[in-house]
Amino acid sequence: MMTPTLHLRRGFAHGVHPHEHKNLTADLPTQRMPFVGRYVLPLNQHLGVPAKPVVTPGQRVCRGQRIAAPGAFVSTSLHSPVTGWVRTIGHHRYPGGQFSKAIEIEADPYATQRLDGEPPPDWRALSPDDFVAALQDSGIVGLGGAALPAHVKYSLREGIKIEYLIANGAECEPYLTNDHRVMVERPDRLLRGIEILRTRLGATETIIGIERNKPDAIATLNRQLWPNQPVRVVPLRVKYPQGDSKMMIKSLLGIEVPAGLHAADLGIIMNNVSTIAAIADWFDTGMPYIDSMVTVSGPGIERPSNLIVPLGTPVREVLRYCGGLSDDTREVIMGGPMMGTPIASLDAPIIKSSSGILAFTAGETARPKEYPCIRCGRCLEACPYFLNPSRLARLAKSRMYEEMKRIQIMECVECGSCTYACPSGIPIVQLIRTAKRTLRSHK
Repeated sequence: MMTPTLHLRRGFAHGVHPHEHKNLTADLPTQRMPFVGRYVLPLNQHLGVPAKPVVTPGQRVCRGQRIAAPGAFVSTSLHSPVTGWVRTIGHHRYPGGQFSKAIEIEADPYATQRLDGEPPPDWRALSPDDFVAALQDSGIVGLGGAALPAHVKYSLREGIKIEYLIANGAECEPYLTNDHRVMVERPDRLLRGIEILRTRLGATETIIGIERNKPDAIATLNRQLWPNQPVRVVPLRVKYPQGDSKMMIKSLLGIEVPAGLHAADLGIIMNNVSTIAAIADWFDTGMPYIDSMVTVSGPGIERPSNLIVPLGTPVREVLRYCGGLSDDTREVIMGGPMMGTPIASLDAPIIKSSSGILAFTAGETARPKEYPCIRCGRCLEACPYFLNPSRLARLAKSRMYEEMKRIQIMECVECGSCTYACPSGIPIVQLIRTAKRTLRSHK
């Protein structure tokens, strides 16, 4: 294991500088969206194996009650966001367009919707295995976009010693401001989660990495720290994809995580700031992950907002609460504009990884005319993983999948920097994403 000398101004090579567009919501306080009548909870809201239902149609459930158990180790629990009745367990449309098995719940219009859950587990008294199991039962996933069940990172191989705990507050995707608002509005929860994780891991130091375009978050957290607390807040250069885990480790510690290794192998664990705040909520109050922090923004939104939205809420209801869509809206995206997914139906539900709902008009969604690759090298200069995106795109078009594996296609994190930089309008990341999906299905 490497014990690095802390170097806080290295940065990472390559990357791009898209327009931020965060001004629409950066200063807006977070609101709680009112409850609606119907919720759809897909069972595969995380990486890994889908959860397994533990309720039946017609059964009454309470807000915060577990309705699905983990299907395997890389899986997590699912809890009801409302008090009401299970109506169906069947296939419903997922945000990306495919159909997925889900639990449909009808809210009780007369319920208070208070959370009356079980007492929280005593995190100090738990064994390492029981701590991981308690996290798995919380339903918390990585909220930076990947949706890896949160407990997986804390199931460490024997002999691994964690030196650094990193709280990722970069939020480098344009438009999104939900992590920003967590740091400004709930710094106590973030620092409480850090204390829980740092104590459990025995980490030497904790670093909160925040891009410099969030000066209020940096100032708020610095004010909350007490003297000699082993936590430091580090302002980072504004560059995409600064929030990628390997890029942030490079920026903060000057360490490159080799292909095939995890950060924990080098004594580092990183979590998104919203994930850490959710962990504090679970261990302090027993509140499982049933509400998603969502930025609703974009030129097509009448009233941009930062919202707390119960999981399973139809996207249509969220947009209606924000004043609806403008007449010239052409596309709605779940997530950020660089890595998000176009929503196939507004009846699709909010899921655990729903960091944003963005609406774009014809001006933003007009696809540039595609020209042949001129081999300018801009995609190579943009790729933070030092891949050859143009070559991968050509191989994808030719369906030369084995060759793509040989030149490390699976190392691509699909950040979209290559497509953003391409002057020929080639949808490079879309071609790579499709090829990776094909390779996984073959496997």
